[in-house]
Amino acid sequence: MLDLNSELKQLVKCCQLHKARQMFDKMPHRDEVSWTTIIAGYVNSSDPFEALILFLNLWIQPGLQKDQFMISVALKACALGMNIYFGKSLHGFSVKSSLVDSVFVSSSLVDMYMKVGKVEHGCKVFEEMETRNVVSWTSIIAGLVHGGYSIEGLLYFSEMWRSKVGCDSYAFAIALKASADSNSLDCGKAIHTQTIKQGFDESLFVINTLASMYNKCGKPSYVMRLFQKMRMPDVVSWTTLITTYVQMGEEENAVDAFRRMRKSGVSANQYTFAAVISACANLVVKEWGQQIHGHVLHLGLVDALSVSNSLITLYSKCGMLTSASMVFCSMAIKDIISWSTIIAVYSQAGYAKEAFDYLSWMRREGPKPNEFALASLLSVSGSMALLEPGKQVHAHVLCIGLDHEAMVHSALISMYSKCGSLKEASKIFDGTKTNDIISWTAMINGYAEHGCSQKAIHLFEKIPSIGLKPDYVTFIGVLTACSHAGLVDQGFHYFMSMIDEYRISPSKEHYGCMIDVLCRAGRLSEAELMIRSMPFCSDDVVWSTLLRACRVHGDVDRGRRAAEKILSLDPNSAGTHITLANIYAAKGRWEEVAYIRKLMKSKGVIKEPGWSWINVNDHLHSFVSADQSHLQSEDIIAILKLLSSRRGDSLLETCSSEDVED
Repeated sequence: MLDLNSELKQLVKCCQLHKARQMFDKMPHRDEVSWTTIIAGYVNSSDPFEALILFLNLWIQPGLQKDQFMISVALKACALGMNIYFGKSLHGFSVKSSLVDSVFVSSSLVDMYMKVGKVEHGCKVFEEMETRNVVSWTSIIAGLVHGGYSIEGLLYFSEMWRSKVGCDSYAFAIALKASADSNSLDCGKAIHTQTIKQGFDESLFVINTLASMYNKCGKPSYVMRLFQKMRMPDVVSWTTLITTYVQMGEEENAVDAFRRMRKSGVSANQYTFAAVISACANLVVKEWGQQIHGHVLHLGLVDALSVSNSLITLYSKCGMLTSASMVFCSMAIKDIISWSTIIAVYSQAGYAKEAFDYLSWMRREGPKPNEFALASLLSVSGSMALLEPGKQVHAHVLCIGLDHEAMVHSALISMYSKCGSLKEASKIFDGTKTNDIISWTAMINGYAEHGCSQKAIHLFEKIPSIGLKPDYVTFIGVLTACSHAGLVDQGFHYFMSMIDEYRISPSKEHYGCMIDVLCRAGRLSEAELMIRSMPFCSDDVVWSTLLRACRVHGDVDRGRRAAEKILSLDPNSAGTHITLANIYAAKGRWEEVAYIRKLMKSKGVIKEPGWSWINVNDHLHSFVSADQSHLQSEDIIAILKLLSSRRGDSLLETCSSEDVED
């Protein structure tokens, strides 16, 4: 019998389960070891159903003793198969037979309860254990961490350490995961120190977990250092490195790491491909992304959710919406990230109808829309001034109780502000029960865009009193308010406080706001100086701001310099040619005007006519400059003449004596 059981164990150990089962079925006599061995084989092969069927057959066999090892294996099958009812039955039997006093059985009970989501039951069993080994401690800590109780997991690990139970690599790894999930860098560093003292810092499993912990805790340099010390990095190591580069904004290094990984002979998995596709998306290099897309198709990994979702993002950032949609529609399984991403793709591109169509599809066949999808729809409603669809999304948000989510709340404020309903935006803002900087920023921007500069500034000044700190977007809002109100000194005060007090490095947008402040105040020399001295490459946006100001203030030479800068970036900019011609015309320099017109003609530059649109009763009405094709154009012009006469201006003039072309 001993020889047969030894041979059976060897077959199971060598993963030859089919041969082991054939041998087991032919055995003339089977003892407790035979049954436990074959059941354990099915558990290790992730077949809990067959394992429990065998255990039930064992149960009715006469003359067999149910020992601690047999019950432990059965409990593992229950954990693997999420069979809480069978597990509870075995728990009851263990108590009655006193097998629960075995550290093997009690540890398996803790593991089973934790894996089926019964955390309280698992903790209770653990607290009642008289003897605990490293498996018991690791089971309770792992269960808590995987259940989202990372802080509690760290407390148990601390207690384990004080109890002098020796930690293995898995215990250290799960404690490091708890540190990562709870963003407890100090705890992670302390555990790292102990892994070095205990000699586990050479274990690739522990090193990979350390790298992941430092990555999540915002210490990318530590990740690089750990990677350099690895003798033979595996796919997890490479994936962590690539992910870290992407999060640092060093996408080219991420792609280079992917190339080095392939040269080293390590095969990428779905998470590696998802990370490198994200790098290509951020670089907006569609050629690389398409090559990787072809490779994952060849490997059969394109159906992995992480890969498909990354591909959707890649194609959307590259402006290939049709390809993004094709990837989405070809997905066999779509999760909440897939739906939210495709809705965001069309919303950000301004395709409101398509975005709402995807929402309808999602509500019919997908998961319940989350705050990300709904915020995207509110965003496109605001940017396209679609008030009624925005109100419908608002009603849906109220129905499912997401109106107090910071992302949705701020999107609602922004949507109503951009649709001209500032009163409704203020009502939503005032009705909030919690304060978050995103909503405050949305309201400040709303006031600034509507010319309510003093209200925007007043709101900004209140931020510190409620315990919040303005972020870089908040400062864009208050600087815009200063610009519209002509508050140059106050604008510079906020600009400097952003740098000195809040340690926020000004972006190109902040400089753009300050240049606009100076231009509106007529301080064109200072505006030009700021454009030339800012730590960014000046683009056509800031030079166009200065050019328009030069037209208003009649600064010919500065306007010419600004126009030259813009035309060096965009030689066929019709607006720049016309604005410069108008500056010359205002000063009576008709030779220069003629030269500009001749230059435009030689380049084939034609200004597209200006147009505007308005949504009335869900019908879109568009109007082109000097166009009278609208069915109600006579009535519209009559009303405009009436308004014009009452205001005493000349709104209907399409060409002033100073303008060459509008």
